[in-house]
Amino acid sequence: MPSNEPIDASLAGFSALTRNWFRSAFPAPTNAQVGAWASIRNGKHTLVVAPTGSGKTLAAFLAAIDKLATGPKPTSKKHRARVLYISPLKALAADVERNLRSPLVGLGREASRIGEPVPDITVAIRTGDTPADERRRQAQSPPDILITTPESLFLLLTSQARESLRGIETVIVDEIHAVAGTKRGVHLAVSLERLDQLLSRPAQRIGLSATVDPIEEVALFLGGCSPVEIVNPASQKVIEVSVIVPVEDLSAPAPAIPSDPHAEVLDDPQPDQYSIWPHVESRIVDLISEHTSTLVFANSRRLAERLTARINEIGAERAAIELQRSSAPAELMAQAGSTAGAPATIARAHHGSVSKEQRALIEDDLKSGRIPAVVATSSLELGIDMGAVDLVIQVEAPPSVASALQRVGRAGHQVGEVSRAAIFPKHRGDLLACAVVAEQMQLRHIEATRIPRNPLDVLAQQIVAMVSIEEEVNTADLYAILRRAAPYAALPMSAFEAVLDMLAGRYPAEGFAELRPRLVWDRTTNTLRSRPGAQRLAVTSGGTIPDRGLFGVFMVGEKASRVGELDEEMVYESRVGDVFALGATSWRIEDITHDRVLVSPAPGQPGKLPFWHGDSLGRPVEVGRALGGLTRSIANSSQSDSLRTLIESGLDQWAADNLVRYVKEQQEVAGHVPTDKTLLIERFRDELGDWRVVVHSPFGARVHAPWALAIGSRIRELTGLDAQIIHADDGIVLRIPDTDDDATVQAAIDAAFLAPDEVASLVTGALGGSALFASRFRECAARALLLPRRDPGRRTPLWQQRQRSAALLSVASQYPTFPIVIETVRECLQDVYDVPALIELMRDIESRSIDVVTTTTASPSPFARTLLFSYVAAFLYEG
Repeated sequence: MPSNEPIDASLAGFSALTRNWFRSAFPAPTNAQVGAWASIRNGKHTLVVAPTGSGKTLAAFLAAIDKLATGPKPTSKKHRARVLYISPLKALAADVERNLRSPLVGLGREASRIGEPVPDITVAIRTGDTPADERRRQAQSPPDILITTPESLFLLLTSQARESLRGIETVIVDEIHAVAGTKRGVHLAVSLERLDQLLSRPAQRIGLSATVDPIEEVALFLGGCSPVEIVNPASQKVIEVSVIVPVEDLSAPAPAIPSDPHAEVLDDPQPDQYSIWPHVESRIVDLISEHTSTLVFANSRRLAERLTARINEIGAERAAIELQRSSAPAELMAQAGSTAGAPATIARAHHGSVSKEQRALIEDDLKSGRIPAVVATSSLELGIDMGAVDLVIQVEAPPSVASALQRVGRAGHQVGEVSRAAIFPKHRGDLLACAVVAEQMQLRHIEATRIPRNPLDVLAQQIVAMVSIEEEVNTADLYAILRRAAPYAALPMSAFEAVLDMLAGRYPAEGFAELRPRLVWDRTTNTLRSRPGAQRLAVTSGGTIPDRGLFGVFMVGEKASRVGELDEEMVYESRVGDVFALGATSWRIEDITHDRVLVSPAPGQPGKLPFWHGDSLGRPVEVGRALGGLTRSIANSSQSDSLRTLIESGLDQWAADNLVRYVKEQQEVAGHVPTDKTLLIERFRDELGDWRVVVHSPFGARVHAPWALAIGSRIRELTGLDAQIIHADDGIVLRIPDTDDDATVQAAIDAAFLAPDEVASLVTGALGGSALFASRFRECAARALLLPRRDPGRRTPLWQQRQRSAALLSVASQYPTFPIVIETVRECLQDVYDVPALIELMRDIESRSIDVVTTTTASPSPFARTLLFSYVAAFLYEG
């Protein structure tokens, strides 16, 4: 929203040229812009927190552009770059480069109008996609404004090209909330300190963030040891969210509505006609047709592909029906022998496994109106300008409230516009989660951002990089630079020296060759020198984004343009000649090599949908507590009061009816519902006669995963049984086979209650043998440069990476203080799991702040049936 402050007052610090241009382009600055400009003009590090459509980009850039336009030029062209913009996404970097053209062209026109010299301000992008000759040109003759990514900044700082950064005065970190709580952010924080070390005076840092909590944590991340002024104007962004259930009863959906509303429903419907999906897909197509430009978000790449295919199929069916109605019989006969090509595309899929070229085309198609919808994962969650999107649709509950706000903010992106969204749950348990997220969005209650503390793998990588470009580095100076970065502000000297020990060859390279020393540590002079190959190692194997095992998909032929990526496991299950869908296009496999799939277009051919295995997103504990609170409220209120409250919060009538019925049915069957104040333990026999014990808890998978590990360990200790256990966002399911002994079942239930002081040791003890530990150790070792890429131009197959990682782990596990084993444990306990929340939960149970009730049911309760879907799906895949 525009500020009430007079425009002349808010622009007082700018040149006449910039003031005149701004007045001609905008009616008034936004509150975020007014606050940001005042702080930036005073030379302070500044964090600007505001929702999408608040003009944050111009808030950050305008002062720097004004200075570039009217200030003196550097004496050396090699030091011309004075503004560094860092984006977490390459696509966002390109988007910002395009958006900068407007003020730069506008300033040029204004200068011509008033007879002043036209400012010569150059802008360039440097990412992994920038050609080598362009990178060389930038190093010799840098632009005024350099747009880059965290990874490319690291590479710049670890090469001779770092000289081109010596003139930097302003650093803008966009979408800072997206990296602050990750190891990628830790890596960036150290790179920013390395940049300051290069400069004659530290650069001014400006961070741009969506709504975040706690703001102080992100400000600390931005500034490190320096103070940061926070600009956080009251949000006036209007969000309208509706939760839609397109059937009267989610527990038993009616047969699917045919595309032709005049056709009769079959007496003997197909099995999938009783699925919710046809109803959801049909309603989504309705909404797309009612709006100009629609973004549909899915939580996985496979679902994005499936939805895209179904949306286009439904659109084609409706178009064919409409053609039949509007055409005379003779016209239809004339058309029967002709082929008009593939039907018009309604939607295209956009996700990380679609090539960047294809994604750019899809984005442009939506912006230009050539297609009315795009189905995306988080690939379009951040601040890419998607044009006049007037509706966002979310299928399934969003991963978090913060991501939901980001996604909804894609609609009504401009200043003063309303952001509208519709959320479609997939079942009754998902409906409960959708209702909570919608409620929390309106309240702007979001999950806490936590900076990872002292990750030793990133530390090892940055130390190798920092030492490799200097003749000699003093260890005390190196330690001081690292501790200026917020993640390492409390780095113990013992941990620092343990990493130096590892890099200097303390551990035997005979057992694993990559343990050979990368540095020489002279303890007499306290200096470090790099060994040959250290810089190349850092440059070719650096970064923090793990390799999750993806094969590149390329067009067959000389150009071999990239189409996207497929999961390694799907590639192993595929054969030459198979057809698959990717991005709403069918492709035929022509060849499969050691690291890529070669394809040709197969238009109109039905293809199998690809799948990808990735980390499932666990419900944050803050959302879990809110979900438990909502369940408690519905359980304790009358049906009419609950319905009224839910409808007021954005649920449609059928959604509200289904949710109230779901909670009341659970209450009736089990006698209790799990809430933020009550946990429910339900036991029953399954169809094989085995006992199932369900721990109903709303607190999310990050709490339940370590809890399940500890329960399994305790059950083995108490009974000798190896119970099958699976966790999900809504609780834990145990299967106890082959027993009629009630004492054994009771022992399993008792195992769920842990002494708060034992939680960390129980989880840590059980962690070492888990699949999670093995996979995270591989990723940590790769970040620490212990699993370097053999050939930088080609990816190492995932099975080879696992093999090498297992060999390293067998050596490392002999040394309890091996830094990367310690780091893997830290990452699992602090970043993947929420062990502090689990300990707090056990304390609440011990103090009776949270009650625990136990019930035996003849068959699974409604909540248990939802949980068992997760159980069955997991064992279907694993079996």
